Parts: sequence; C-alpha cells; structure tokens
Amino acid sequence: MNIHEYQAKEILDRFGVPTPHAEVASTPAEAKEIASRIGGRVVVKAQVHAGGRGKVGGVKLVDSPEQAEEVAAGLIGSRLVTKQTGANGVPVEKVMIAETLDIKDELYLSIVIDGDIGAPVVMASTEGGMEIEEVAEATPEKIFRVAGDPLIGLTTYHARDIALALEVPAKSVRATTKLITDLYNVFVENDCSLVEINPLVITEDDQVVALDAKINLEDDALFRHPELAGLADPEINDAICIVITAGPDLELQVAGKGRIEKVCFCLEFGLNLAGSQCVDLVRGRVRRQFSALVINRGETLQFGVILAAVRRAGAGSTGNGRR
Repeated sequence: MNIHEYQAKEILDRFGVPTPHAEVASTPAEAKEIASRIGGRVVVKAQVHAGGRGKVGGVKLVDSPEQAEEVAAGLIGSRLVTKQTGANGVPVEKVMIAETLDIKDELYLSIVIDGDIGAPVVMASTEGGMEIEEVAEATPEKIFRVAGDPLIGLTTYHARDIALALEVPAKSVRATTKLITDLYNVFVENDCSLVEINPLVITEDDQVVALDAKINLEDDALFRHPELAGLADPEINDAICIVITAGPDLELQVAGKGRIEKVCFCLEFGLNLAGSQCVDLVRGRVRRQFSALVINRGETLQFGVILAAVRRAGAGSTGNGRR
C-alpha cells in the first residue's frame, strides 16, 4: 500500500527521524495560512502516488503566502502526469507546504527487502536528488548495500559504516548513524516494503534531514497495524495486485477502497459464477479498459500466455472485459 509523503513524514516524526517543518492543505486558503505560519520561503508539493513530481510542476518554491495560495489553486483538483503515471495522470487532492533548508549536499538512503537473502537491505549513495535507477545504470559503484539481520536488526556499527560511506561531515556522523538506525526501525516495526529518503540532505550547519520521504506498507501485514490501514487514500487504489475475497455471506469483495487507477488485466480460473463476479467487480472500479484471461482448471498456465495478454491489455487493444 502506497501512502502520501505527508503521511510518511508523520511516521518518520514519530520515530525521531529529522524532517522539515511541514503541514498538509486541502484548499488554497489553507495553503496560504500554513505558509504564513511557517514564514519565509516555502515549497509547495503535490501529494500523489508517483515520482518525478518536480519535473512536471508538482513541486514549486514560493516566496510568499500569496504565491503559495496561487500555486496550490493550480495543483489541487488537477491531474498530475509524470513518467510513472501514464497519460491520464493521477489526481491531486492535497498539497504539502514545507519549510526550505539551506542545503550543502544531497544523499540517497533507502531500505527494501532482498528476497534472495530474506532480509532488509539498506541502500545508500552519495548521488542523492536523482533517480536511483539512473545511478545504478551509470555508476553502480556509488551505491552501497548493507543487510540487516532478521533477528538482531541493523547494528550501530553497520549504520556508522553507511554514514562513513556517505562521506558526511565528521560532526554529522553520529546524527547520520542515529538517523539510519531510526529509519531501519521505521521499516521493521511498520512492516514496510520500502522506505526511501531522496534526498537525504546535509544543511549548511551540518544538520542531517530527510527532505523527501516515500513509504510503502506491506498489504499482507496491515492486519497488525490498523492505525496504518486507515492511511489508504480512498480516492485511489494503485495496487498492482487486487485481492478478491469471499465475505461471510459468500459475496466476493475487492480489497481496498476507492477507484482503481492502474488495473489492466484480470486473470480468472474457470468461467464460472465466481470468475464472472471477479471480472464484474473489477470492471465496476477500474478507470480504464482491462483484459480478462480465463484459465480452465487443470490447464497448464504458461508465463508467455499471461505476458502476451497483459501486453495487449496495456496497449489498449482489447475491449472492456474481454474473456
């Protein structure tokens, strides 16, 4: 489950990870009021489940509350199109107003699950502020990886090794080590599938601050975190896989809330009542055309068959609910 940046920031704040002062606004008037409270130059950031906002006008620096109100008015209610959203874009319902910092250096820090070793892995790079995929392709030697132990977690000396690899100022090593340890605790204690700070910044006075945060929560663990399950955006469900379950009355239900933005394919086993209901449920919530592929019981399912069907659906060459 994806959550918005302002929600990720609230989680980081609870775990002691330094972040800029920021508040979220649902209207231009609220944006102006927040900018007035923060004072000085602020940044207005569209809250969407997509990266690359800054390249398409979703992140803007403003010098006054009036400018913050004007920018918020242009963003709220619009659809932001980035390279991660597709042509239709994603809706902007809120903006975050954050203080600006005097930045000396930008770094990268994230934690993901490495399926091969079955443990969280901390990834860090001195090349912050840019797409980590570009760094991995152009200069992979600039990405450092340290695995945490599933039983004892990430040790302090491992966190310190990462801080030193990031080449932070000597006076910032201890703060960076603590931030990395706290971020690892965020990942583990909230059953995250991704925690990403890009950029992690060093300010002119050598403070270490998580300037931008992205957190993905593991859907299968949300039953252990009811307070986090409520963070789902009711207006958008951008999960790759949609779970359909049978309730106590044996009626099929789609997990999650809101309209579905990105579904393009529905796989069902057997053309029976349940299979037909699955397709109908998805059709009722999806925003775009999708394709359905029926696999008979006992039939050998080849990956190539699924891949070809998904590609056709993604290209829009099938009708609505092809069976």
